[in-house]
Amino acid sequence: MQVKRSERDALFMPFWRLYNHQPQLNFTREVDLAQAEDINVVADGIHAVAIDGKLVQGDQHRIRIPAGKHTLNIQVFNAAAPPSTYVEGATIHSDESWSVGPRPNAMPPHYGATQAAHWNFDRPDTRPSAFKLPTREIRPVKTSSGPHDLLVDFGEETIGFIKLRNLRGSGGVALYYGETMEEAMSPEACETLDKFDVSQHQGDFLSPNSRALRYVNIQLSEGMRVDDVALMYEYLPLTQHGSFKSSDDELNRIWDVSLRSLQLNTREFFLDGVKRDHWVWAGDAVQTYLMNYYTFFDREAVQRTTWALRGADPVDMHINTILDYSLYWFIGVADYYRYTGDAAFVKSVYPRMVTLMDFVLKRRNANGMLEGMQGDWVFVDWAEMPKDGELSVIQLLFARSLQAMAEAAAIAGDDTRAADYRALSAELKAKIMHTFWDPQRQALVHSRENGKLNTLVTRHPNMFALLLGYLEPDQAQMVMRHVLLNDKVTKITTPYMRFYELAALAENGQHAYVTRQMKDYWGGMLREGATCFWEQYDPNQKGVERYAMYGKRFGMSLCHAWGASPVYLLGRYYLGVAPTAPGYKRYSVEPHLGGLAWIEGKVPTPYGDVAIAVTPKRIQVVSPGGQGVLRLDSTTKPRSTAGEIRETRAGQYELPMPDAGTYIVDYSAPVEPAASLPSSDTFVAGPTSGQFISGGDYTTATSTYGYDLPFAGKQPVQGFSAFAAAPQATRWSPMAATTRAPAPPAARPSRSTR
Repeated sequence: MQVKRSERDALFMPFWRLYNHQPQLNFTREVDLAQAEDINVVADGIHAVAIDGKLVQGDQHRIRIPAGKHTLNIQVFNAAAPPSTYVEGATIHSDESWSVGPRPNAMPPHYGATQAAHWNFDRPDTRPSAFKLPTREIRPVKTSSGPHDLLVDFGEETIGFIKLRNLRGSGGVALYYGETMEEAMSPEACETLDKFDVSQHQGDFLSPNSRALRYVNIQLSEGMRVDDVALMYEYLPLTQHGSFKSSDDELNRIWDVSLRSLQLNTREFFLDGVKRDHWVWAGDAVQTYLMNYYTFFDREAVQRTTWALRGADPVDMHINTILDYSLYWFIGVADYYRYTGDAAFVKSVYPRMVTLMDFVLKRRNANGMLEGMQGDWVFVDWAEMPKDGELSVIQLLFARSLQAMAEAAAIAGDDTRAADYRALSAELKAKIMHTFWDPQRQALVHSRENGKLNTLVTRHPNMFALLLGYLEPDQAQMVMRHVLLNDKVTKITTPYMRFYELAALAENGQHAYVTRQMKDYWGGMLREGATCFWEQYDPNQKGVERYAMYGKRFGMSLCHAWGASPVYLLGRYYLGVAPTAPGYKRYSVEPHLGGLAWIEGKVPTPYGDVAIAVTPKRIQVVSPGGQGVLRLDSTTKPRSTAGEIRETRAGQYELPMPDAGTYIVDYSAPVEPAASLPSSDTFVAGPTSGQFISGGDYTTATSTYGYDLPFAGKQPVQGFSAFAAAPQATRWSPMAATTRAPAPPAARPSRSTR
């Protein structure tokens, strides 16, 4: 799949090592039969069957297994595709009880044997080597025809095979694809195109290449005719479990378009974007895993992508050649276990985790830190920043990846390595804070090179330190105030890093600010006509220039998986559902309105979907199972008939949800800052009457921190003077002198761990 990327007429292949499958494998299972059993065996390749080490003679497809204890071995060779086998019998069949290894009759943990995977080969006629994603026909919403051309609009971003109905004649067929009309109408600059020559064609023509597009510009040679155009939409069947609705129509549209972006990029593996790369990138994948847990909860897509990224041993380069992407890969495995509780998968991948971490540890410098070495790509983000030396953000990811290794080692029963990884992580975290925390700037500085600190302050290390819980409470306040809520610090323009920035802020109680940011950033893309979310968005760019990237007019992807982060943010931090023990054996629901009048939705778990509905006066949770706890803030003591509510600290309460069922709580939500203001100097009275959102150094009344500044009636507020207005609204104008407003409120201590 990763060699399907093309840039116009040329193939663009990956620049990292691609691993091939083992051509010969041995599938082994031990059985104890009360009576003899006949089994049917089908292999994707050539195969031989042995019982107790003795080859079966004759028919290799219909085999009788005698009663008693036996070891079955099916050896399969296939040089062209991964060897696999399908077994069907009364008690013996293809399932998780088989092991696979390079030697006959080997069972884990001996001789490289491991648990065999089982997916898709569920009938004798569905061999993995013949796997294809399903398709279904979709019709365009608009077609414009010229003498020898057609411009077809499918109404939204999609992917599939163009079908020309009843194509007649001889000559050339050119298909110029575009995520925008401008791209499709630029044959000399569009990113993807197909050209075909046909002779005396009569009937439907189906392009053999699956392409991402909204528009296609079809050019036909003179004399050729076509009746109609359709698209065979190509997709991975997915079941949507997660949902979100709110009182804000634009935010609802943001969630829907995020889901569409994620869905199109969820295929054989999680892709970065459907138009350009068709590649599997670890940094993109670790985010799509989290989005998936709040929408489809497709474990197998995560498993396939994790294995595809890791490849085989020995390790001689970082995943995707990117230092930080190797670190994300470890974190992705830890997240998978947290959400699914699937210890068997972690155990199966753990040996590859160890060998990759051995590679990483050997590349530490004398300070025990990581920096880019020859052949490494230190990516972090597309932002312009120095990337030489010891980057503080890289060390933070390294510390978290060591934690992930400790967790995986404990699951695998490797207690010695678990202790070693925990010690290394703790030691590195101490070094990070000692080296990079700047008391004067009250933030983590950017990097150190050749012993000299670069005191540049960027958002990246500070948001990760905040999100990962590596800061003391006072440091967390300083980071929010001086970095994340400070417009003077260079802003992030990729959804990739906005994911972590907004998650860190929501983790620390800044939900109304996050609401406003989602509406400004993702809502901005919608206002630009987006039907999926983009690889990058700079609201200052207008016209066709906003589609340019990598030095190409239409180089930017307009359907990028990392653009779909609102489905995670809204499920995790607004509906507020998160596991607190692996696989949701224990979980918390901590909903936040974020300035909205109401929210409702569902979050999938291994037990089923948790359904939540929230208003300022009532919270309803329908639990499918697991040990849940509802956490809420209330200005009055909450009431519920479903259990005993306890106060954990002033204004904060918990309701245990020990069983499946419906839990309803009546409460009084604290007033949250409004999600947006009509203009920079207007406050409209309403549910938040008596509050004005404000903060920072003011020459205008634009919100910086998104917190409440109280006033009484129309009395002047510090930094503002009042003037007359209509009864339903109060307008404030800035005072001539700039006045510093109070600091943002202290973040509520996080009651969950990422």
